[in-house]
Amino acid sequence: MTRLILADDHDLVRETIAAYLRAAGGFEVAVAESFEAAMALVPGPGHADLVLLDFSMPGMEALDGLKRMRARAGCPVAILSGTAPPDVARRALRAGAAGFLPKTLAPQALIAAVRQMLAGETYMPCDFLRSDVDAAAQSRLGLTARERQVLRGVAEGKSNKEIARDLEIQEVTVKLHLKSVSRKLGAKNRTQAAMMARDLGLA
Repeated sequence: MTRLILADDHDLVRETIAAYLRAAGGFEVAVAESFEAAMALVPGPGHADLVLLDFSMPGMEALDGLKRMRARAGCPVAILSGTAPPDVARRALRAGAAGFLPKTLAPQALIAAVRQMLAGETYMPCDFLRSDVDAAAQSRLGLTARERQVLRGVAEGKSNKEIARDLEIQEVTVKLHLKSVSRKLGAKNRTQAAMMARDLGLA
């Protein structure tokens, strides 16, 4: 059973998100109403597989709480927020967050994001990805050098065949890379992936 810790000072939000995760199956969810209560649930590494922290709850102290929890838990730590702007999300990623989850995420999107982070990838909403995301944030999105090359080709309007020729790889390999890129970025189709590539400064 995958062990999650969910900390949020709003009872309704906390219990609703916890219910979504439990209903998905495979998750054991412990909840806390403050940062210190969350810390008490994690005496050290090995007590959780993923921690979700509300950005503005008591004791959090912005990103200092994120850093403290990461050091103590020894597992991925993500930020939850209902109001924080994109620049806070980007600072959270640079500070080592496994992801940034708006509280407005649909249940299935939330569960998919949690599974993505448990797999070692980084989650950030598509609409938070802007042109000023720096190279460090790009790296934390989990794109490999080859995936960035394929994404750049897509953004330039090239076909899979043209990208394969340019990179001297098989066309089926291009398709596999593009599928991986779309999953990591949360892009629903080739056009959206191309737009996000431009936003990320890759094309």
